[in-house]
Amino acid sequence: MFEALKEKVETNTRISDAEALALFESNDLLAIGELAAVANRRKNGDKVYFNVNRHINYTNLCVNRCTFCAFSKEDGEPGAYTLALEQVAAKVREASAAGATEIHIVGGLHPELPFAFYLDMLRTIRDVDPRLHIKAFTAVEIDYFARISGLPVGEVIAELQGAGLGSMPGGGAEILVRRVRERICPEKISGERWLEVTETAHRAGLKSNATMLFGHLESYADRVEHMRLIRELQDRTGGFQAFIPLAFQPDNTRVPGARGVGGVDALKTLAIARLYLDNFRHVKAYWVMLGLKIAQTALCFGVNDLDGTVVEEKIGHDAGADSPQAMSREGIERLIREAGRTPVERDTLYNELK
Repeated sequence: MFEALKEKVETNTRISDAEALALFESNDLLAIGELAAVANRRKNGDKVYFNVNRHINYTNLCVNRCTFCAFSKEDGEPGAYTLALEQVAAKVREASAAGATEIHIVGGLHPELPFAFYLDMLRTIRDVDPRLHIKAFTAVEIDYFARISGLPVGEVIAELQGAGLGSMPGGGAEILVRRVRERICPEKISGERWLEVTETAHRAGLKSNATMLFGHLESYADRVEHMRLIRELQDRTGGFQAFIPLAFQPDNTRVPGARGVGGVDALKTLAIARLYLDNFRHVKAYWVMLGLKIAQTALCFGVNDLDGTVVEEKIGHDAGADSPQAMSREGIERLIREAGRTPVERDTLYNELK
């Protein structure tokens, strides 16, 4: 199998669903990693990208209570919060002073905030520092904005763009397969709807990422099906920038029988994503959920992006992530160099800055 796959990698030939599933079922992690490293080197050489960014999780109040989520709260529950616009502005000023180029914004589906609040939040950020790129709102949030405003998704996106939205993160995809989605997040929009909203955003000129939450109740076949749907959408729009497998964090969640993610599974999943998603240039190791050592090791398994400095991430940490809350530019560069790779600071759209 590996000789045939090596030939496909070297000739830039797409691998099949069956081959991807066979890789997941293989125990030869090093052979999989070697193939992924070859595929990555053909696209990116030894470059590993990162950016200086700031996460702002503006509220944890959410009308959905997904079983895998330790972040969401109900109104009045201990720990529930919603940031005022001035609090958001203060965090943006801190980020700007620290040299950030991106503000990354996601939050819960707040039961009371009107659509105008989200437009005002974008304008507030833009007023503080118009040079900052605003990457905000998952497809789940945008669908929710359409519901509370009564506007079509296309009009919601246009208004958000007018207020300063520059791109979208890839959250909310979880596992797009209906059977699994109905068990871990039955209240969330369907996988089909996530793809539809994302395609609408791409058609409007927005770039986004694509994620996959793995290590809970899904099978290997479910992972392949998820990636197939993502790959097909990328064939249609070319709007995805990076694929980000998110390692499930089981602490404080409510998924019976969820297993979590070990290092071997994480590395294998990242490597197979590199091999299967031939129409993605970037595969990201999200160090917040993987931990620093696995993220660093992943640079030898087909990964070419380590996300950014982050600062004050709440969603993964509420579920038990034991990584730091932030990394410095120097810390990320050192991590990359120690892996024998070349660090390259980028902006949100992968323009090289240094």
